[in-house]
Amino acid sequence: MRFQFIASEIWIGLRRNLSMTVAVIIVAFVSLTFIGSAALLQTQVTKFKDDWYGKVEVSVLLCPTNSAKTQCASGEATEAQIKEIESVLASPEVAPEIEKVSFESKADAWKSFSKRFADQWLLSQVTEADMNASFRIKLVDPQKYQVIADVLTGKPGVEEVQDQRQILEPIFRVLNGATIVAASLAAVMLLAAVLLITTTIRLSALSRRRETGIMRLVGASNFVIRLPFMLEGAFAALIGSVLAVTGLWAAVKYLGQAAQSSSLQWVPVVTAHDVWTIAPYLIVTAVVVAMAASALTLRRFLKV
Repeated sequence: MRFQFIASEIWIGLRRNLSMTVAVIIVAFVSLTFIGSAALLQTQVTKFKDDWYGKVEVSVLLCPTNSAKTQCASGEATEAQIKEIESVLASPEVAPEIEKVSFESKADAWKSFSKRFADQWLLSQVTEADMNASFRIKLVDPQKYQVIADVLTGKPGVEEVQDQRQILEPIFRVLNGATIVAASLAAVMLLAAVLLITTTIRLSALSRRRETGIMRLVGASNFVIRLPFMLEGAFAALIGSVLAVTGLWAAVKYLGQAAQSSSLQWVPVVTAHDVWTIAPYLIVTAVVVAMAASALTLRRFLKV
């Protein structure tokens, strides 16, 4: 009997404020889509880092024949200088940070370069003598690039120490910036959703003030009086959140298929599984925020 009464009150409230309810659903949908997008963007950044940080190497480029660097003034790196670099890499201070190290000769570098730039103008402008012999170092922790840079930069025979992460960092900064923008927009839209919910519930409470007064007089508790209003807001937010999850799932599915069918198959992208992972948080957040906003709004209007 009580359930039927509460259900009828919810239906009456939704029907009387249909346009506002639709507005709440739309704003909840947009704001939760932004929140979900921000979460998925951050997930994408994490996947990129996990995948690429495991592949990046530190390259210790040795002096070629005609280098302009001061430490290369004596010419191409000598065998003695190469042996000295190997001893530094094998020292107790540096070796624990290295997972794997390999040496690439000038001939190997020229072979890779020729294959990479085959049939291109650049290949005709350089020779094997212009190539750098190098040490390719894979670190145990890619974040500790500075350990190698500190001990080898400026050392005789070393032209430059390069960290491949420097190429990836600008990409990650752009993606992180996009995450912050999406999160900021989501916060604004969430605030708009809260204000709309409180306005809707306030209008609903005003239109049914006589009924709530009668309920108070016959002894209904505050919880019973508030519950239909709170469930109205929660119902609208629930629909908005489900629409947001559905939109995110469709977008990820479409983009995932596009990536798999293009030259970007090597890029790890977010999947539908990632959407289902964040979906419960989006739905629960929407319902909790809506019910909390409704409860706070009703504190004033139930003083009859």
